[in-house]
Amino acid sequence: MFFPIGDTNIKNGTKPFFAYVFIAINIGLFFRQVSMPASLHQNYVLDYGCIPSEIMNAQDLFTLFTNMFLHGGWSHLIGNMLFLWIFGDNIEATIGYFKFILFYLIGGVVASLTHVYFNMGSVVPSIGASGAISACLGAYLVMFPTSKIKVFVLFLFTSFRVPAILFLGIWIAQQFMNGYGNLGKTIGTDNVAYWAHIGGFVYGVFCGFLFRSKAVAVLKNERGY
Repeated sequence: MFFPIGDTNIKNGTKPFFAYVFIAINIGLFFRQVSMPASLHQNYVLDYGCIPSEIMNAQDLFTLFTNMFLHGGWSHLIGNMLFLWIFGDNIEATIGYFKFILFYLIGGVVASLTHVYFNMGSVVPSIGASGAISACLGAYLVMFPTSKIKVFVLFLFTSFRVPAILFLGIWIAQQFMNGYGNLGKTIGTDNVAYWAHIGGFVYGVFCGFLFRSKAVAVLKNERGY
């Protein structure tokens, strides 16, 4: 098992703020979730999670937004927040506060809609920030392909750095393979909404091309040419 623990940060752009605000909001709402009695927690997820069959009937459309702030457990929360902490700040530093807020929130909604499209009849609520964070990964791939991602390998208890294009390329390839393998299933044999990840990532790649000129300018400024 391996996971990212750092990257090459942008130093001269906008100082990231809202990437960390989103992290704080997600953590705060998760503590609210876990403090609820089990029966209330279940209803909370049903009320604010994205249920594809309801969306297809134009019911509870607000859950396309609210689901991205809920999580199913500690590992789900920590994994998502780790990725947002590593990959979100460079994007915000490059495009600024307001554009980052819109980019992130729209990415989450696009990811939710993609999940709904591939699971129209599902009555299982989908929750998690991973769709919006996948948008960050897609944009990062285009904007900072040569950035070095520090990866920690658990079974070797060591870390090394790899180019972002390699790390994120492997990540999205895994999502496509798992998404294709789970077509027609409720949400995936491992309870992961892979098509939400794919939808968010594709949206992020598209936005990444729109933002790339700013990323190039910021990098040139940092390198002094």
